[in-house]
Amino acid sequence: MRTAVVTGGSSGIGRAIAERLRKDGHRVAVFDLNPSGAELEYKVDVTDRAQIDAALSEIHDELGPVTILVNGAGLELYRRFANIDYATWQRVIDVNLGGVVHCVQAVLPDMIEAGWGRIVNISSSSAHSGQPFMSAYVSAKSAVNGLTKSLALEYGPSGITVNAVPPGFVDTPMLRRSEEKGLLGGTIEDHIQRTPVRRVGRPEDIAAACSFLTSEEAGYITGQILGVNGGRNT
Repeated sequence: MRTAVVTGGSSGIGRAIAERLRKDGHRVAVFDLNPSGAELEYKVDVTDRAQIDAALSEIHDELGPVTILVNGAGLELYRRFANIDYATWQRVIDVNLGGVVHCVQAVLPDMIEAGWGRIVNISSSSAHSGQPFMSAYVSAKSAVNGLTKSLALEYGPSGITVNAVPPGFVDTPMLRRSEEKGLLGGTIEDHIQRTPVRRVGRPEDIAAACSFLTSEEAGYITGQILGVNGGRNT
């Protein structure tokens, strides 16, 4: 049994990941800006290192050192590039990339001391394909993939693996809201017909990948970008 932190773990993909890691036998704490009120959920803005450190201090006291981290917190933005003011652009970068930087730096001492660690960064399939009106989000998630590869090389000798999972078309409340606003370039059913496995992804699909990448068996896998997208990007 190990102690894990899942950011953005109160809903959608993050919640499914937290639930799966609990089923795997881990002690799981969740960071979220809007916690559900469940046990071991902490209200944390991942752009605020002081909040992260304060929550980790409580986790250390209650659960012990953190050796599994899944960075799932994210912020989307649908807007034409020319209409994005820089403060808004920077906020998207701060959450999607800066939040990963803060959380990884905060837990690295525990992992280095243990000589064992698993870090999984949730990026996005849009980093492979691009996406109109999502330039800030795609830029941040592309940077997360690059950061993943660099950290894997740097911390592999310390027994720490670092991988990324870019989800494809996954059925979450956020996806449904985007469909209602006409932001998907078609309906969910339209996208299902463009997906080789002919179904929308489920949060549990992403959770299964994270379960494997945080396991003992995945110790020889690092620096990888494992697309979970039903074949939409290969």
